[in-house]
Amino acid sequence: MAKQTTTTTADGRADEARGLTYPCGDAPAAGEVREIAPGVLWLRMPLPFTLDHINTWAIADRDAHGPGWAIVDTGTQTPEALAAWRALIAPGGPLAATPQGARLTRIFVTHMHPDHVGMAGWLARKFQCRLWMTRLEYLTCRTLVGDTGREAPEEAIRFYRETGWPEEAIDIYRARFGGFGRHLHTLPDSYRRLTDGEVIRIGEHDWEVVVGRGHSPEHACLLCRRLNLMISGDQILPHISSNVSVFPTEPEADPLGEWLASIERLRAMLPEDLLVLPAHGPPFRGVQARLERLAEGHRIGLERLRGALAEPRRAIDVFGALFARPIDDNDMLLGLATGESLAHLNYLVARGEVRRELGADGIRRYRRLA
Repeated sequence: MAKQTTTTTADGRADEARGLTYPCGDAPAAGEVREIAPGVLWLRMPLPFTLDHINTWAIADRDAHGPGWAIVDTGTQTPEALAAWRALIAPGGPLAATPQGARLTRIFVTHMHPDHVGMAGWLARKFQCRLWMTRLEYLTCRTLVGDTGREAPEEAIRFYRETGWPEEAIDIYRARFGGFGRHLHTLPDSYRRLTDGEVIRIGEHDWEVVVGRGHSPEHACLLCRRLNLMISGDQILPHISSNVSVFPTEPEADPLGEWLASIERLRAMLPEDLLVLPAHGPPFRGVQARLERLAEGHRIGLERLRGALAEPRRAIDVFGALFARPIDDNDMLLGLATGESLAHLNYLVARGEVRRELGADGIRRYRRLA
């Protein structure tokens, strides 16, 4: 039976999931599957974070060697995820296509975050199959992996000092820098590029690549109009809003503008009765209501932020306008909160509503223009 739920957003504010229904029942356990449409299986991988799971998907496929499964997203590299994959692909396992076990035909990755791409290299090598990603996601991932073990660059240190971070937080950032590559298997040295609007035949059906931006550089969703469903990755989630952040590599970026434009594009192209297969949380229907709620959350945050900028404020001074819970200098979420605050500030700067100035103390402050 479909059910409705009330939960919270990523910042802890109440998020009534208005108009959503959840027709697919309980999630499968790690190492198990649930069929949710003909030839489409729901898998779930454990994550070692507060957000403790990611949904991955198997689509019945066929290549020159026979039947198999195309995989969409893979989980983070952990012993628990490895155990789950071994159970899935073992002889007699849920993905077994032959007496010897599973055949995987290709690996699709929606975007480059470790919970999505972490096991992709292992699966691609084990099954000698191609990795499929958009160009910016693949190349950005390779760049971040290249930072593994490297000292934090001075440009990044200056970036966070300009936001108002104290030295204690800077020291923690230095200690944590370069850890991205530790969460994923080495990527293949080549890949098949996904492009926006491309139509790909997977098994019995055509799947359209729909690119969204803001949460990551070139996030690929997969839309099957025949089955009336879309694998949405982190672009559309039912219970939380994906982080939209500015990072030291592009301090003047406007990811929130890209995110809101992507929401409007999706609203124009997706039917209300679409079944959405998200990376986190249950599959759901009610995509138009959810997209409106995601946009509404940012509109409310921007309005509160405008009110907070009557006087000059540092990036770390506006957390209260955007987040329900307090965030201190030692908080694990400090980096994400700072990035999200900068995304909202840069959005207002780019539209001529706010002025950004670097003070003599090396800190940037933001003030609403009259």
